[in-house]
Amino acid sequence: MQLNVPLMTLLAVLAGVASAQDRAADFQLTKITRSLIATPDYNFGGTERVPTNGRDRWLAVEVEFSAGPEFTDEITLKYLILINGKLLTGEVTHVNILRGRELRSVMYVPPRALAHFLGNRALTANAVENVAVQLLQQGAVKDEQNLTRARPQWFAALPAVSGQLL
Repeated sequence: MQLNVPLMTLLAVLAGVASAQDRAADFQLTKITRSLIATPDYNFGGTERVPTNGRDRWLAVEVEFSAGPEFTDEITLKYLILINGKLLTGEVTHVNILRGRELRSVMYVPPRALAHFLGNRALTANAVENVAVQLLQQGAVKDEQNLTRARPQWFAALPAVSGQLL
């Protein structure tokens, strides 16, 4: 049987699309949320209690994702958080990921870092201009999502500030 060139091209394109969909189905970022949380108040026995400032707020950026493979050794989530024109970056590596939906990862910006990058102005949820999260496996980006609608790779030209995310 001999196939003509347009039909062979169509089959090759369809195979490529199916392969790309399989890769995308491996991991998918499904939701990004940001919230301002109070500094945790904790105590434990054996030492004196250290008071915390109840007015201090942390920025929590939580990501929900799904994993298609039965088991994955390691994935990395790269966080890019734009605050007052400054791009804060950080990564967290998760190990021993089992297949599932509603898997979570979270990154925090501490109160003093927020005060520094906001120039001591009041912290509001709107102070966060945008958030991008990339899900990487063995260095390859498997998925990427933004908190707000933005052009692809909006963060690429911005100078990054690392070491501020926990």
